[in-house]
Parts: sequence; structure tokens; C-alpha cells
Amino acid sequence: MSNKTDRDIEKSYPTADFVAKLRRLADSLEQGKRFEISIAGERIRVPAGATYNIEHEREEGEEEIEFQIKWKNE
Repeated sequence: MSNKTDRDIEKSYPTADFVAKLRRLADSLEQGKRFEISIAGERIRVPAGATYNIEHEREEGEEEIEFQIKWKNE
């Protein structure tokens, strides 16, 4: 059982930082390794067996693409 509190954070990054994070994610996926990232001061460890999906939303003249990574804490 996890003792982590619920959290919902959206953080913006400069383009170069975003690209570097995506590159590290892609490298981890290709190597079959877990991915580690720090978001708003918390270290997140994504297991190699996580589920990856892409979501597209469109409403009221705006569009959004979200790259999502999901896993169960065990």
C-alpha cells in the first residue's frame, strides 16, 4: 500500500528542457529500463512495464495533445 498523497500538477517547461525529458524517456523505453523524472520537486520512478498512450482533445477553438504514462503502485 502506498503512503503517497494524491496530487495533480501541470508543469510547463522551456522547449529545450521538454525535448531533453522526452529524449531521456525514449532512451529508457528503448533500453527497457525504468524512467526517472523530477516534477515540481518530487522524484517519480516510472516502471519499465508502464502503459503509454496519447490523447487528443479539441474544444472551443483550442487543441491539446497529452502524452500519458500510467502504472500501478505496488
